[in-house]
Amino acid sequence: MNPTSKTPSRSQPLRTSDLKSLPLIGRGKVRDNYAVGSDRMLMVTTDRLSAFDVVMNEPIPGKGEALTRMALFWFAQLADVIPNHLTGLDPESVVAPDEREQVRHRSMLVKRLNPLPIEAVVRGYLIGSGWKDYQQSGGICGIQLPPACARPRRCPRSCSRRRKAAAGEHDENITFAQMADTIGVALADQVREVSVTLYERARDIAAVRGIIIADTKFEFGLDANGQLTLMDEILTADSSRFWPADTYEVGLSPPSFDKQFVRDYLESVSGWNKQPPPPALPAEVIARTADKYREALRLLTGSDIAGA
Repeated sequence: MNPTSKTPSRSQPLRTSDLKSLPLIGRGKVRDNYAVGSDRMLMVTTDRLSAFDVVMNEPIPGKGEALTRMALFWFAQLADVIPNHLTGLDPESVVAPDEREQVRHRSMLVKRLNPLPIEAVVRGYLIGSGWKDYQQSGGICGIQLPPACARPRRCPRSCSRRRKAAAGEHDENITFAQMADTIGVALADQVREVSVTLYERARDIAAVRGIIIADTKFEFGLDANGQLTLMDEILTADSSRFWPADTYEVGLSPPSFDKQFVRDYLESVSGWNKQPPPPALPAEVIARTADKYREALRLLTGSDIAGA
């Protein structure tokens, strides 16, 4: 058993959950998913952190709770736009008493859906891979943008698509036509429309809290009745690029409320080829990264992680 999995706290982060009362479905880069009967799933957000698609050996204290609280905040704010996968039930109610500490404040009990094999990426600003696409083609995933966009600069919001890859592979950018071929024209239209609406609503909510949402991604599934449903995490510091509004300038990349400290450190490590195993993270990088996740949570929701 992982020695950090019994009683996670801010001083003792949870890198890997170890629930014996539920069948493990699988472990992602950050989340451990367990089956709850045939129609529900327990999503446990650990404190693992991945950078450049490599999971670090050191967890980030409080990260899992911060991400979960952010996601729950946004699911509540956007519930009128589209149904989501939350059941509204307490995750602690489906695990053994001695396992409750592992799931407390960091888990969601959700409906099991038929996930769509794509994710929608909405960009309000050009940065990252979107900027690279724009430089090469003048657009993103076949969406043409104005010729005067600078990095990072607010441009007309665009909704691009990625085809989700198998484990160990990278997601693939695809055009709208390719998405329509994959999931059907009507459903592709709905995904695009809903994704833009979600982004614009979230952008405006975050703006009054001093945060720019430069870009984000959404994942969807179909419920038993075939209804499009929002799933996974939404609008967290892992699935989005958050910037402090008071430091934004056109042409300069603002500091992000996420794992940028880790990325910057890893870029400075001589000889690391961005393949496992990763180099060890210094304590200062871990602490500064944890503080950034908590800062984003406080600005968005007005709350902090438990016990902080």
